Amino acid sequence: MKSALLPDRGVVKVAGDDARKFLHGLVTADVLNLNPGEARFCALLTPQGKIIVDFLLTEAPAANGGGFFLDVERVQIAALVAKLNLYKLRAKVIAEDLSDVLGVLAVWNGGSPPASLPAIGLCYEDPRLPALGLRVMLPPHRAAAAASALGAELVDATAYEAHRIMLGIPRGGLDYGYGDAFPHEADMDQLGGVDFQKGCYVGQEVVSRMEHRGTARTRAVPVRYEGGTPEHGAPIVAGDRALGTMGSAAGGRGIALLRLDRVADALSGGEALTAGGVPIRPIKPEWARFAFPGESKAVE
Repeated sequence: MKSALLPDRGVVKVAGDDARKFLHGLVTADVLNLNPGEARFCALLTPQGKIIVDFLLTEAPAANGGGFFLDVERVQIAALVAKLNLYKLRAKVIAEDLSDVLGVLAVWNGGSPPASLPAIGLCYEDPRLPALGLRVMLPPHRAAAAASALGAELVDATAYEAHRIMLGIPRGGLDYGYGDAFPHEADMDQLGGVDFQKGCYVGQEVVSRMEHRGTARTRAVPVRYEGGTPEHGAPIVAGDRALGTMGSAAGGRGIALLRLDRVADALSGGEALTAGGVPIRPIKPEWARFAFPGESKAVE
């Protein structure tokens, strides 16, 4: 089992009498049915349905003070707190940045989590994919002790990034742009990040329309490459046609934001795809249910 403290993640706490209802009315996931120890993958969207910030949301047990804790890209925390304060109006809610005292530890490659976790921090399974393992919110100086308690080797965060990329899980700010991507383009609909049965939230109309009309032509998808590593942001082309943009990459695997219809046309015509001159090949992840280039329809 491996573990890594993720320096690019921070923690925001949302608490108060109206916190649950407040969050439920804003984000893409169901918060009303969230129980302590569970987590949701969700996002706060613009009214036009684009991702302002995405995060993992968990609830602390009442015995530990309760409240909701958000595992967020650190560079997005100021924008998130500002938006939460803008929307709260008269709701009894307090949103505060706790990143100076709490960090996020990822724990993976350990199979199923132990039935009884040691009291090392606020633990929750990553809701996007079981293979991503556990997350723990805790003071950063306790990371080594927490890893030891879990029987995990503490490694550099780059090892976790390579694991994420190998699984094909997109990361905001690297594989898609905040303020520029719809949840479907970030594969949130595939990874449990959007609840299509819940009521209204900011941007819901657009997201629902994309789901029912099947209009998401751009997706963040895994790719393979050989030789040199494609640069982040490199244009992906087939001949003289633009197909997308290269995102994160490590160890022969990467994630690219691609127009799948254009990729399908290129592949059917026998054209090679390159990212900044490096040959790449899209590969379909096991978790994907959308139609992939070369397939006739989405997997049911």
